[in-house]
Amino acid sequence: MTDSLIQIHDRYFKPMISHDEIIRKVESIALEINNLNCKHPVFISVLNGSFMFTSDLCKYITLQPKICFIKIASYEGIESTGAIKELIGITEDLKDKDVFIIEDIIDTGNTLEYLYNHILKEKPKKIYTISLLFKPEAYKREISVNFVGFKIPNNFVIGYGMDYNELGRNLQDIYTLAH
Repeated sequence: MTDSLIQIHDRYFKPMISHDEIIRKVESIALEINNLNCKHPVFISVLNGSFMFTSDLCKYITLQPKICFIKIASYEGIESTGAIKELIGITEDLKDKDVFIIEDIIDTGNTLEYLYNHILKEKPKKIYTISLLFKPEAYKREISVNFVGFKIPNNFVIGYGMDYNELGRNLQDIYTLAH
């Protein structure tokens, strides 16, 4: 991981979490999930931000999950709008299944609560929540996050799937806004 600033659009970002640290944490989360020994797991990856996390996580999963994707938008620029827009929905049958919501980052919890309640209507056996990054200072909901990679301050981040106005997703490390 480089120590220098990178520029995306009009903002500068500094390194926060290296790819090696991320992969070690992903392996650890996968081990915990594997130990649950679920019979019919369904992984729901929240696009676009969690695509890298989901891909790496699945490489270490020994269960045989069905994997599907949902696209929900709540950010514009570096600010959460507070409004949830579902752009691509879930097509998988979730009744009596162990469902894993895979998020790249949880801050206010609005997206998680929206998705959790949506899935609950489908009568799953159990819902687990997974997030690579979690911002406890920003979290405003009651749903517990079962698997957390890193707890971070309430700062804007990019890289490893996360973006600033659609750029920066391809970075293998995670960067935070340099003030």
